[in-house]
Formats: sequence, C-alpha cells, structure tokens
Amino acid sequence: MPPEELEKLLSCTKMFMNHVHWVQQSFNLVPNRDHWGTSINFIDLQEYREEFCTELVNTIPEWVYSNSKATAIMDDLVSEGRSTINAQMAFASKTFEKFRNSDTRDITLQGQFGELLLFNFLQTFFNAIPLLRKMPITTSTEMERFGADAIHYNYKDGKHLFYLGEAKTYTSKYRFNVALKDAIESILKTYANHRKELGLYIYDSFISDKLIAIARDYKNGILKDVEVHLVSIITYEETNKLEKNSEAQIKDDIAKIIEDRGSKVDKELFDLIDSGLHPRFNYIIFPVWELDTLIQQFQKLIGK
Repeated sequence: MPPEELEKLLSCTKMFMNHVHWVQQSFNLVPNRDHWGTSINFIDLQEYREEFCTELVNTIPEWVYSNSKATAIMDDLVSEGRSTINAQMAFASKTFEKFRNSDTRDITLQGQFGELLLFNFLQTFFNAIPLLRKMPITTSTEMERFGADAIHYNYKDGKHLFYLGEAKTYTSKYRFNVALKDAIESILKTYANHRKELGLYIYDSFISDKLIAIARDYKNGILKDVEVHLVSIITYEETNKLEKNSEAQIKDDIAKIIEDRGSKVDKELFDLIDSGLHPRFNYIIFPVWELDTLIQQFQKLIGK
C-alpha cells in the first residue's frame, strides 16, 4: 500500500498531543538508545492536566472505529433522516456507550486509560496505524480477548513494520520497578503469541479492510521483509516533587526523574530478553503526579 494511502488510515492525534510533552534519550534502559520520556505538558508553570484528559477522551471514537467504519455509521445515521449535527451526536453517544461497556470482562478503567494512551502514542511516535482494533473485541460477547493491547502497522524503507504494544498503568506509589518487570514479561508473552491472535481475527471485522491482505500474508508466512517491534508504555505514580521555577526547568527535571528511575532498575531484569530482540524494544515512560485523581477525572469525563 502506498505511504499516502497509509497516512489516510492514521487517526487525528494532533489536539491531544498538544498537551503531551516528550523527549527522547536512553534513560539508563536497555537497549542503550533513545526511548520516550513523556508527561502531561506544562505551559509556563501550569500543567495542562484538564486539557490533556479532555483531548484524550476526544480520541475515543477513533479508537473504537476505523475511519471507514465511522464514515459508514455516520452515513447510516444521516440516511435515517438525521441532520449532520444530530448524526454526530448519535454517533458520539453510540461510541461512548460501547467504550463504557468495554470493562464488563477483563479491562479495568486504568487499563482503558493506558490503552488509549498507547493508541495515540503508537501513531504519533511510530507513524503506525491500527492493524487490529482491540476496542471492538472487548465489547464482543463472542470473542475471547487476550494478547496485545495494540497491534499497529507501518511500511517504511521497503519493510513491513508491525508494532506490538502493551500498556501498564500503576496508581500505587513506588511501583516503577514492578511495572517495568511486568511490562517486559507481558510484551514477551505477546510477542510469542501475536500470530495466533491475528489468525483469530483475520476473517472478522476487527482488522481494517485495507490491511486484511497484509495481516493474512504475515500470518501465512509469505509476507517478505518483515520486522516486529515491541512497545511498552509504563504509566506510574511519581512521588518526587517538582520545583516549578520555569517551564524549561520543570521539563528538564521530569527527564532527570525518569533517568534516575532507570538508573535504579536492576539490570538483570533485562536478561529476560534475548539479545537479538533487544534492539526491537521501545519504552515509553509516563510519570504522573496524583495519577489516581487523573484516572478519576478520566472516569468522570467518560460518564462511568
């Protein structure tokens, strides 16, 4: 598929990412290369917390439905005799009802928050479009939900790039090391089982129509020039205090905090990963101050 066609399948993340600050550096993690340090954005001395949460929630419809599916639903609503504005309201209600009901099985509110972050970051940082849309699977009573929190795809420099994503969110204090260990073990399990997972959904409506052939060829072992990359986002409760003297100083301190967290990780933890797989690992570290209240704000906005 031409790059310009793939670009059309990306969701609109710009407004949300306006409220995210990020930097790239090693953060004392393995492999020793650039990973992503992220946080809620600051403008001057103010954290744009409310805007961050609101815009994150605004990305829910594109997490639930692909662009083509959303267009088809809107067309159906208009064909019922609705105005465009009325159809948009009905579509939003339908989307949020599906989202709110998605934790009737094994997804917690924290899990939804983390997966929604992952959905946005995979597209922004890796230009990778959703291949398998996990959100509808969580609301299907006929489908078992397991495996990756996200499977995204990109085609770049002659290679088919598959991104397997896992999101770990911990509101408890002093859980960074536990979260990192959990993230590594979880993404390794996902890596081992992801082809089986794709095989379950190739013939259902959870994979974007334009990508079904790619997913099928990959599952059947006939897709050439393939690379699989692993992405873990770790959202955790940060307890170090920020001295808010200037915007630049705040953002520099956040990077130093993440770097310090990485320096204290037992490096034997990374021995869980085969050496050849290390270069495929990508970490997104997301410290949040008062994470429990942010989750509560998220819950209020989605109406749970």
